[in-house]
Amino acid sequence: MLTKMKLVFIGLLSVVLLTAGDDWSKNKKAIDKSVERHRKALIKISDAIWSNAELALEEYKSSKILADYAEKNGFNVERGVAGMPTAFIATYGSGRPRIGILGEFDANAGISQKAQSQKESLIEGAPGHGCGHNLFGTGSLGAAVAIKELMAKGKIKGTVVFYGTPAEETIFGKVWFARAGLFNDLDVCVDWHPGDDMEAATQSSKALIDFRVNFYGKSAHASADPYNGFSAVDGMELFTTGINYYREHIKPTARIHYQIEKAGDVVNVVPDKAQIWVRVRENDRESLDVVYQRVMKMAAAGALMAEVDHKIELISGIYEILPNRRGAAAIQANFEMLGPIKYTKKEIEYAKEIQRATGKPEVGMDGAIYPLKETKPAQGGSTDVGDVSQIVPVVRLSTPAAPKDAPWHSWAVVACTGMSIGHKGMIQATKALGMTMVDLFEDPQLVKEVTAEFKERKGSEKYEAMIPPGPPPVPQK
Repeated sequence: MLTKMKLVFIGLLSVVLLTAGDDWSKNKKAIDKSVERHRKALIKISDAIWSNAELALEEYKSSKILADYAEKNGFNVERGVAGMPTAFIATYGSGRPRIGILGEFDANAGISQKAQSQKESLIEGAPGHGCGHNLFGTGSLGAAVAIKELMAKGKIKGTVVFYGTPAEETIFGKVWFARAGLFNDLDVCVDWHPGDDMEAATQSSKALIDFRVNFYGKSAHASADPYNGFSAVDGMELFTTGINYYREHIKPTARIHYQIEKAGDVVNVVPDKAQIWVRVRENDRESLDVVYQRVMKMAAAGALMAEVDHKIELISGIYEILPNRRGAAAIQANFEMLGPIKYTKKEIEYAKEIQRATGKPEVGMDGAIYPLKETKPAQGGSTDVGDVSQIVPVVRLSTPAAPKDAPWHSWAVVACTGMSIGHKGMIQATKALGMTMVDLFEDPQLVKEVTAEFKERKGSEKYEAMIPPGPPPVPQK
């Protein structure tokens, strides 16, 4: 952990950066102009990805749109990296520093929604961008293009690397990138995610293990001779009973959730197969392993009591994010330069209508800039950006793309990520990312300080990807 003295230093440094944020350098003005010049194209790309709304590892159209745009703008594009057809890396420049930027583009299942403030599917049962990844990948690529243009003019030197990372919502695609060593040569990586406010990220996330348990029994007639059967569902239900009793005895920071995927086919047959998908979360990898080992024992106990067999299949796992307050201070200064996001009366009313429909306070949009938050134990979800942050310093931000307190992974967010509210958040993020990358390219001392904080938070723990051996489980086309 960081010493108190160093944390105080970082806090004071943040103040210095904020007070110095009034003057735009020529290169930061160039970033702003580049993003404005590409604004229409970026919005068009984002809306196309929003309309396609492709699930994890099936983002063929979305990936192609982004990779083609990178290629059109002079990047060297390598497609199909890390064993995933929709994954790609776009590179421009040479030498150091080598700065990466992350971009996602997968959608969420079953939340298709029209770009309107009342719930109505665009295509019934289809996916929708309820996490704003149509904005995420596009905005990050827009920042990379702005940096490339400065490099092409000889204004800054180094290498910019855009990572087109699929499948964040399921198998956590960045972990496969990490196992392949694709982040190892970076000096710093930048990242953003749509949210409901503007924030230079100072928080961690929860580590997670994602696994599936299959139970195998013996079928029999459920009425005529049930004594000849061994129910796989019995084993699964005993397993879930163990999980639910265990909830009383885990730390408040832990999470366990599951989805029953198969539980027999008909009611009058003792089921010989059952399948359940389980996720376990904790605030760090070490604490996570304690819960995971206990839950695996419960699966074995459930199978033992039902006299059935079971098999545990690791899907994927992710580490917690290592926050970087020094990098966040640089982002904060650039937010201060850009100023708050301003919304029209129509956009504010649109947001309030969504809040009304979802039972939230009707406060509209929050485009204000707030001071850096104190770093606290993780309270929210998990992300495969955590794995990247275990390898290289990651500097992160969030901008509003949905109404305040709107439920994420829902129609309410899809309704905003395909219209002007989402567009404004994306453009703000693109500029802030680009400006922060300028800081990293121009200031070797900033890179050193960001790296020093990363090393101190990381400590001596060795990174090892938590995924099964072999290639990613890419579905057949």
